[in-house]
Amino acid sequence: MPLLRNIGSRCAGGAPGAGGRAPCAAPGGQGALHPIPRAGLVWEGETIRWVGPEDALPRDLRVEDEWDAGGRLVIPGLVDCHTHLAFGGWRADEFERRLQGESYLDIARQGGGIAATVAATRATTDQVLLARCRSFLLEMAALGVTAVECKSGYGLDCETELRLLRIYRTLEAESAQRLVPTFLGAHVVPAEYRGRRDAYVALLIEEMLPAVAREQLAAFCDVFLEEGAFTVDEARRILQAGQALGLGAKLHADQLSDAGGGGLAAELGAVSADHLERVNPSAIGALARAGVVAVSLPIAGLYLQQPPPPARALIEAGVPVAVATDFNPGTAPSPHLPLALLLACTRQRMTPAEALKGATLYAARALARHRELGSLEPGKRADFAVLEADSVTHWLYHFRANACVATVARGALIAGRL
Repeated sequence: MPLLRNIGSRCAGGAPGAGGRAPCAAPGGQGALHPIPRAGLVWEGETIRWVGPEDALPRDLRVEDEWDAGGRLVIPGLVDCHTHLAFGGWRADEFERRLQGESYLDIARQGGGIAATVAATRATTDQVLLARCRSFLLEMAALGVTAVECKSGYGLDCETELRLLRIYRTLEAESAQRLVPTFLGAHVVPAEYRGRRDAYVALLIEEMLPAVAREQLAAFCDVFLEEGAFTVDEARRILQAGQALGLGAKLHADQLSDAGGGGLAAELGAVSADHLERVNPSAIGALARAGVVAVSLPIAGLYLQQPPPPARALIEAGVPVAVATDFNPGTAPSPHLPLALLLACTRQRMTPAEALKGATLYAARALARHRELGSLEPGKRADFAVLEADSVTHWLYHFRANACVATVARGALIAGRL
């Protein structure tokens, strides 16, 4: 069994059940990381066996290899719980158009936005899409990201949506990173169904969702509930159809307007409600009571120059707040999760500890994977990142291109070196 020793501080450790607390574990709420100074970490295969103060290493653990962290900070592997990983092309022209005053919705009405990426994605081969995704995942691994949610949604026909989800299945089989696929056929109504919204909703419910479920291609069904996308009633029908087939519910909610997404997420017991920049304050309590994770996507807010979601109000109401990149070619064209964490601090007034928990345990909760990912506890996957920093606060305060010196996923080194 390998031992990682000489850790300056660990976002937490200790054996649950023995009175200890694990790094970024649940007790204590959003800002509780339970750091352990001068810590050690032991794993066997893909699974953590022990974590705690190095001088308390149990004598019965048969350590074969020792790795030296050099006094650096060790955190759980980062979990990016909202990405649109597979897409064709880019949309740099829209970035400039928005800077010159055009709105996201205006560009979409003129055939840009999601529709432009759908056309590019349909025209891109599987081989090219796979190569692009592999490149993105390597970039994310180098930043300390060990688990990634990946949405479809740039096909919007049965053939291409299934292609994208099969690409994710191929990537999951070959990668040490954990990939969690989400079906987002309800991204927008495609051009060929303009004026026939009901027919497209029927296609989603009667053909696409059953095909996804038959092949077990996705864990979740997502809907973009927004002006120019889908209504509350349409989203309810689509998500309930997905739930009936065993898919968890997710929502792109209240990003550009108060469209009722937060309330619907609570009503349906969705795993997460993502964006929430314009969430109605009355929905916040409902989200807390329903146990819905709020997923903040601050890179998108930066690019769209939007006010941020009310993270402080959500946290104070008891809603777990996750932080993710929303990596996509239009409104968040960067997979840099540490940048998203910095923005969560500077624009949403989250503390560095709250932001980190939002990209580890609470992000894992947003994927219903918190029993295997998101904290450094015995029995969980040996996913962690080693950072050139002496504290979580200093890591995010002293922002650099990349402070991660090594990333381990499933017990194997996937980026950097020790």
